[in-house]
Amino acid sequence: MMTYSRLRAIVVTSFGSLLLAACGGDDAPTQPVAPLNGTLAVTVAGLPAGVNAAVTVAGPSSYSQSPTATASYSVAPGSYTVTAAQVISNNVRYNAAIVGSPATVTSSTTTTVTVTYSVATNPTVTLSGSIAANRTLTPDTNYVLRGFVYVNSGATLTINAGTRIVGDTTALGSALFVLRGARIVANGTEAAPVVFTSQRSAGNRSPGDWGGLIIVGNARNNRSGNIIVEGSDGSVLGGNSSGVVYTGGSNDADNSGTLRYVRVEFAGYATLTDAELNSYTFAALGSGTTLEYLQSVSGLDDSFEWFGGTVDGKYLMSYEAGDDHFDTSEGYRGRNQFLIAYQSAYLTPRAGAGAISTDPQGFEVDGCNGGGCVAPAGGNAQSSGAADGLWNMNMFANFTLIGVGAGVTTPTNGGVGMVLRRGTGGYYVNGVVARWPRQAISLRDSTSNNRFQADSLIVRNLYVADNGLQNSGVTFDPTGTNFGQEAAFTARNSNITVAASTVTAASLFTALPAGGTTAPTVAGFDWSPGSGSPIATGGLSSFSADPRIAARAGTFIVPTAYRGAAAPGGTKWWANWTNYARN
Repeated sequence: MMTYSRLRAIVVTSFGSLLLAACGGDDAPTQPVAPLNGTLAVTVAGLPAGVNAAVTVAGPSSYSQSPTATASYSVAPGSYTVTAAQVISNNVRYNAAIVGSPATVTSSTTTTVTVTYSVATNPTVTLSGSIAANRTLTPDTNYVLRGFVYVNSGATLTINAGTRIVGDTTALGSALFVLRGARIVANGTEAAPVVFTSQRSAGNRSPGDWGGLIIVGNARNNRSGNIIVEGSDGSVLGGNSSGVVYTGGSNDADNSGTLRYVRVEFAGYATLTDAELNSYTFAALGSGTTLEYLQSVSGLDDSFEWFGGTVDGKYLMSYEAGDDHFDTSEGYRGRNQFLIAYQSAYLTPRAGAGAISTDPQGFEVDGCNGGGCVAPAGGNAQSSGAADGLWNMNMFANFTLIGVGAGVTTPTNGGVGMVLRRGTGGYYVNGVVARWPRQAISLRDSTSNNRFQADSLIVRNLYVADNGLQNSGVTFDPTGTNFGQEAAFTARNSNITVAASTVTAASLFTALPAGGTTAPTVAGFDWSPGSGSPIATGGLSSFSADPRIAARAGTFIVPTAYRGAAAPGGTKWWANWTNYARN
C-alpha cells in the first residue's frame, strides 16, 4: 500500500518533468536570411577608343559608382539610377542616351543599363561689336565673326588650342581687330592649331570670303599724323568711318600678345579701292609680342604685312597669295627667320570682295610711301625713316620663296621674288628665290640704292634658280633699269649663287609640287633640301665677320650652313599643322 508521502513525491516529480519538458520545447526566435545579390551591368558604347565615359550609378544606402567604360557590379536588390554627362574629345562633343534606368535589381539576376554616346552638334556663338573685357574662346564651340569685331584696350582675347573661328560670309569684310592696348593670346599646338577661315564649306570657299586678323600695337613707325589701317574705314557691318589709327606709338617693347600655331584661310577683302585687308596685318607691333608657326592660305591680298614696329617672328608660311607674301614698310625693324612662300596659281576672288593685285611679289619691302612719310636728312619724300634712325631695317633669314614659273599668266607688274624699294634698308640672308616668272630680285629706286651702298641694305648668301622664264631668263635688274644689277650685288660681296639654266626649283627640295591648274595636297610638300641639293650648303654660317649683321641678328636669328627655310635632315617644322586648299 502506497503511503501519502510517496504519492506526493511521485506527483511532484511528474509535475517537474512536465514543466521541464514544456520549457525545453520553447525554441529561440529564427534570424531572417539575407537576400542574395544581383548583378547590375552597365554597357557603354559610341565613344572613340581610349576616351572615358562620364557615367554615375546611384542606389540604396548611398551606393555610388563612376564607370568610365562597360562594367558589371554585384549589388543588393533594389532600384538603381544611371546618369551620364557630356564627353568632349578632340573638340567633338558626345551626348549620351540611356536605356534601362532606373533599373530594378533582384536576387541572383542580371539587369542591364545601356549608355550610348553619339556626336552632338557644337553650339554656335556669334562675335560682333566690341569685346570689352577678358574673354576665352574654346574648341567645343563654333565662333562666327560678324562684321568688324574689336578687342578693346585693356581686354585680352584668349583662344584655346583647336578653336575654329569663321568669318560671316553674309557680312562681307568681317574681321577681327585687336586694338592698341588689347592683347590676343592664341596658343594653338601642332596637333590642334587655332584656325580662322571661311564660313563656307570646303570646295565652295574663295579668297576674300572674310576680312582677316589685324593687330595694332604701340611701337614706333616712320609716318606722322593719324594714319589708319588700310580698309579699316570701309563700309562694313560694325565699322567705324574714322578707321583704326596705328601711328603715334612710343613703346618699341610693347606686347600685343601671342600667336602660335595659327592659320588664316581665305581672308583679305577690299573694303574700298586700294584699301585691302590682309590675312595678317601687324601694325606697329612691339618686340614683346610673340609670332610663331603662322600660316596664310589662299588670301586675297598680302599674306603678312608689317606697318612699322619691332615684332620678331619665326616659322611663317604663305600658300597662294593674291598680292605679296611678305610685305613690310614704314620703319619696320623686326627680325624673322624660317619663312616659306609658295605660289602656283592666281586664284579667283569671291565676287564683290576685290581683285587680284596687279603686282604680286614674294617680298615687297618699302621704306615709306604716302602721306606723312618723314624724310631723313639729305633724303626725299620716298625715303624711309626720320633722322632719329627709323629706317625700314627688317631682317629676314632662311626664307624660301617659290613662284608660279612659266606656265601661269602673271599680273602685269608682278612675278618678282624680292622687290626692295622706296628707301628701304634691311638684311636678307641665307635665302632661296626660285621659279619667279619675271625675275628674282629688283632694287627699284635711288634712295634704296643709297641704303645699299651704305651697307644698311645687305643681301647675303642667296641661291636663285629657275627665274625669269616669262622674261627671257632675267634674274636681276637688266642694265639701264633700276639699281639691282648682278654686278652691283657682286660688288657688295653679296655671295649670291645663280644656278645654271638647267636647274629647276623642284630639284632643290625633297618634294615640291608644280605650278598650274592642278592643286597639290599638303602631303605633297617637303621643303627639306633634296639629296645632293646645293641649298643644303652655302649658308652664312657665322655672323662674326660682319658686326652689322651680328648686331641686327642678336640672339634671335641664328646663322646656318644651309640656305632656305629647312635644315637638311632636320625637323619638318611645317608638318602636321599646315593646310593647302584653293577652295
